[in-house]
Amino acid sequence: MFHKAIDLQFLEGTALCVTFQDGIVKQYDMRTLFPKYPQLKALEDRALFLSGRLMGAYGIIWTDELDIETETIYEDGKTVRTEKISLHPEAAHAVAAARAMAGLTQKELAQRTGIDQSDISKIERGTANPSIATLERIAAALGGELNIAILFS
Repeated sequence: MFHKAIDLQFLEGTALCVTFQDGIVKQYDMRTLFPKYPQLKALEDRALFLSGRLMGAYGIIWTDELDIETETIYEDGKTVRTEKISLHPEAAHAVAAARAMAGLTQKELAQRTGIDQSDISKIERGTANPSIATLERIAAALGGELNIAILFS
């Protein structure tokens, strides 16, 4: 199983902190990989280290030669906290309402989208943090499209 990274923070030295979609926050020091991958010692250059970025949800990349799979961080990193990550209640309600208006059960929607029924239930209850791609799959299966609005008060 692969764990999706949703946030990356750089700490002192060559340490970083990664938040995963399940709310687990892991701390990892890249120095632990120096003996096995000597090329990673280049990350001791602070400017280079700070240039890293999430590569999708499954890796961190600095250069074409310097990267790490976030799964390594999930498996070997130190859990520093767990955050409650959830879908906004209005968005969760909108998914449930759209499914009901389409006359589908969660199981039927799961079959149309390839998303587990239990995950659809979590989305509708607002206890999941689905990716935009997942919400787009749900919208398409319901004959609609995803529309995201940012509102300022």
